[in-house]
Amino acid sequence: MASVNVVLLPQLQRNDRNMKQLDELQKGSKPLICLFTEDETAVTVLKEKYRIGLKNRNQSDVSEELRRAIKSCLSESSSTFRLLDLSKYSDIRVDEEDDDDCRRGREAAPQMMSLLEKKELTEIKETFLPHQGKLWHQWSKKNKELHRGDEIEMDISRKQTDLKKIREQQHASDISEFVKLFIKEVNTDAEHEKMFFVKWIGILLNEYISADLSALHHKYNEKWSTVLTMNDSKNKSEQLTTVQIDLERISKDLQAAALGLEHIMREIGQIYESCSAVKKNKKDLQVHFSSLPSLAAEMMISGFPLELMDGDAAHVPLIWISAALDELVQKLGDQRVFVLSVLGLQSSGKSTMLNAMFGLEFAVSAGRCTRGAYMQLVRVSDEMKTQMNFDFILVVDTEGLCAPELAGKSTKHDSELATFVVGLANLTLINFFGENPSEMQDILQIIVQALMRMKKVRLNPSCVFVHQNVSDVTAGNKNKEGRRQLQEKLDEMTKLAAKEEECDAECFSDVTKFDIQNDVKYFAHLWEGRPPMAPPNPNYCVNIQELKETIMDFASKLHGMMLIDLKVRIKDLWEAIRKEQFIFSFSFNALEISAYRTLEPEYNKWSWSLCSAMMETENKLHNKIENGTIHEIEETDLKRELKKTIEEVKKSMSEFFEKVRDKDKLIQWKASFDLRIKELQENIVRETKRKLNELLQQRDLKKKIDAQRTHYENTLYEKCKQLALKFKDKANDEETLKKEFDSFWEQRLNKIITDIPPIKDIDIMTDLKQILSDIYKSAHHYSESCDIFTVSTYSEYVLFRKSSKRVKETNGFTQILSPADEAQIRSLVIDVALQADIMIHSFNISKMGYNISCIQKLTGYIKTRVTEHQTGQVKYVFKINFFMDLVLSICKRANKMITDQHRMFREANDPVIYVEKKREEYYTIFQKYCYRTTSAAIFGEIICQKLKEPIEQSVYKKTARGLTDEMSINCESLNGNRSNLEKHILKTLAEEEDFDKYMKYIHEPRDHFKSFIRDEVTQYITDKFNVSVLPKMKENIELLQQKIMKAAHQSTEHVGLWLKSFTQRLSDELIFSEKDLCGVKHDDVDVKLLEGVIRKVLPYIMTDISREFTIKAFDEKLNVKFKSDE
Repeated sequence: MASVNVVLLPQLQRNDRNMKQLDELQKGSKPLICLFTEDETAVTVLKEKYRIGLKNRNQSDVSEELRRAIKSCLSESSSTFRLLDLSKYSDIRVDEEDDDDCRRGREAAPQMMSLLEKKELTEIKETFLPHQGKLWHQWSKKNKELHRGDEIEMDISRKQTDLKKIREQQHASDISEFVKLFIKEVNTDAEHEKMFFVKWIGILLNEYISADLSALHHKYNEKWSTVLTMNDSKNKSEQLTTVQIDLERISKDLQAAALGLEHIMREIGQIYESCSAVKKNKKDLQVHFSSLPSLAAEMMISGFPLELMDGDAAHVPLIWISAALDELVQKLGDQRVFVLSVLGLQSSGKSTMLNAMFGLEFAVSAGRCTRGAYMQLVRVSDEMKTQMNFDFILVVDTEGLCAPELAGKSTKHDSELATFVVGLANLTLINFFGENPSEMQDILQIIVQALMRMKKVRLNPSCVFVHQNVSDVTAGNKNKEGRRQLQEKLDEMTKLAAKEEECDAECFSDVTKFDIQNDVKYFAHLWEGRPPMAPPNPNYCVNIQELKETIMDFASKLHGMMLIDLKVRIKDLWEAIRKEQFIFSFSFNALEISAYRTLEPEYNKWSWSLCSAMMETENKLHNKIENGTIHEIEETDLKRELKKTIEEVKKSMSEFFEKVRDKDKLIQWKASFDLRIKELQENIVRETKRKLNELLQQRDLKKKIDAQRTHYENTLYEKCKQLALKFKDKANDEETLKKEFDSFWEQRLNKIITDIPPIKDIDIMTDLKQILSDIYKSAHHYSESCDIFTVSTYSEYVLFRKSSKRVKETNGFTQILSPADEAQIRSLVIDVALQADIMIHSFNISKMGYNISCIQKLTGYIKTRVTEHQTGQVKYVFKINFFMDLVLSICKRANKMITDQHRMFREANDPVIYVEKKREEYYTIFQKYCYRTTSAAIFGEIICQKLKEPIEQSVYKKTARGLTDEMSINCESLNGNRSNLEKHILKTLAEEEDFDKYMKYIHEPRDHFKSFIRDEVTQYITDKFNVSVLPKMKENIELLQQKIMKAAHQSTEHVGLWLKSFTQRLSDELIFSEKDLCGVKHDDVDVKLLEGVIRKVLPYIMTDISREFTIKAFDEKLNVKFKSDE
């Protein structure tokens, strides 16, 4: 049978009894190589017969000569055979030829392989498996970017569009004949034929790639050794760069050349995902894409592994995996599984260990390192089910951590992989090849950190450490020392990981339940001697069996998890890893976070119900305060108004927690949400009370002004009436009437100016300079002040204390602040400016008016802050000019705001301005009296005119409240929680690229949030004005018209009581009271005629108001306090 005969022998004599056998070999046709132990000569060749001496020769030289001789003999020999052919002439029974299913499966496999003939191995995947190539890798990368919270500049909408386009491109890719044939063969009903086919495809693919892959690995190892040599010699030349580039290229070739059954299944998975994304079948797919997960499920049931994480793309195809697991549940039922995973360095024997333990078939052939993670089902026998609480063991095999061949992969990738498989498994085997401390150091921190993350989210996976290739596994003292060192190393890694994860764990047992005596295993080497000719080591098998018993003992104490729960855990784990937020995205456990997600939107509804009800109450009370019908606001009053709503919310909460499907999981949060609702109620009641009490104070301050207005209006009305009686005979002479009225009006206006001087304009900076001069009598620094917000250094503003050691000297003279001191002072300036703005807003100048005491309070506050800072733990004191520049800079910045607010106050309260606004109104009254119009008609028209402004304000307020509800649903940036709002703010900042807005966001986030919300509201109103805003305004004005007419009709007979009843009936809806008509005498008014006049005139007023409904008017006429953004 041999192709070459090799004989090892001493120098023989002719009469030696072995000479006869040697002569037969010499005369035979087979090549012969003789190795002589007593001969020192080198190789001698004579007609395919080789003589090599071994005595006193170097083993390396002899080995090289022997290899060359064997290679030469094999190249010249044509004697080859197949073991299968030999079986025909022996008693060995082969069933392949007799079994039809086996024969058909075997015949189909070469048909597929024939498609690969004459193809470059590194190009096969790109040609025949296009769906898992660049497009899938691009999609995986962008999908991770989409979920990364740190990439705040990312345009999420654009990336989602890119993802969709990539899926469409994937879907447009043609399916190769190679994959079509595979799908056709595995889609058959002949179960055995299908399994034989799949098995043969795996065998043939291994044969096809093994030689080329081995050669690539050899090249890689050579280049890697070269790089290590150059690094050791500190050679940083271009030659090193060139070698590293070659190493990268070979690494990519290795990745491209790896081809197995798993890559075909990955291709089918990507075909399914692309079809699912675009929701339609591919034109060249012979079956519907929805049937593809069923093929994966059938293969898992038949004992083939399924790729869980794509090692090339470093991504979990969630859609494909979820669909495959759903199909598995359909075929097996929702079975309970125990998940066992393995982690360790590359080529440390992980896959071999699992294969030996469970009879699996994870790839272990030469050059076939595992990439990513694979899962394989192991059925538990009926006998074992009596001892176990599960039906299957799901074994998860993984790629090696810290693998040098996986060029471009980082520790982050290893950490993600470790976190994923540790979180997924009930038990993880941590595999070491030997006891090399540096190897353990490389992966222990990754493992400990993964376990720590799981503990944070209330998952408690366990682990067992396996040391393979230990020379003497029975040496008790040595193993005891090894366990002690491992314990120390684990505790050390725990402390390091705890710093990174911000935990307080001190030792490994704080992270997970761990027994150093029972959870550490020592394995003999797989081979007894040196491979490849060494036999298997029986001790290895014994160690495998002991580990298996440990695993089974551990598993028997657990209940495992259901397949559906496994699918949820895979999804939640991977989403948490993509977001890099393990606590936020994967809180508690997969099922609890899924249940919690149903609770959040319900809470939003409950909280909005309370806020909306309080807004309604606030509006009613606001109107009553303005109308003078209430004089005090108590919390009990507000709580009474909210009583009905809070009872409805509590009832809704109770029903939710009682009826929700996951009530057993959600009940743990019920108490905390009850407390949150209670706190929300107290907060909105307290805030509403504060705002309404401020309004009461403003109203009391306005009483004097209102009394003056009433006096002037009474006087104007009577004088106007007298003037009209004087000119009633000239009612048709419009020019004369206008001339006489204007003359009369100017006289009355001059009288008012004489009696009460108008409110003057203000000069903030003059007031400030006067105050600063009073504080620092000799200071005139304001004439040459600097803008403190723009100075590059604060060194000129300080004097250093003699004990200071934190200052630097330049040229021995000038002292400058350290960077830390500069930052400290800048922080003080920014904070003081922010607090000063808040203080200026609290002065409420637009309502209360400006007084120099405002500036005095402001300077006093700034002085206090500066003094507190320099009396603290600092090594300097401020010069006078620091305080003065700070005050001047803040006031210069606030000057326009204060001036504008005072102008608003002046326009609202200056009697001259107020009376001048009434000119047209009184001219109309004057005309009516000249035309001898009845008192009822005049009074009715006055009422309608007086109602115009309150109606406008009420319509805008109600519309704004309605829009608030609408925007909370339809406006993308305002329809979620605070994190959703912040996400849109960051997105807008990135799009606009406005540096000033960035600075405002960083230093004044509250103001920036308000500004953003206001802009969003304005934009929404602009976009939706015709379709949503305008219809709401028209609906509100029609309702108000109906209420006014109803109030006019239901009021009493006597005019005095009629007016009181009429205004009270409208007090909830409008800011309109008797005092608004106190200047108009109406004793002689006929009530019956009055109602008719209102019914006639009011529609014209409503039409005038409606005509002014525009986008611009909405923003201008609506009181800022009632805008939707508030």
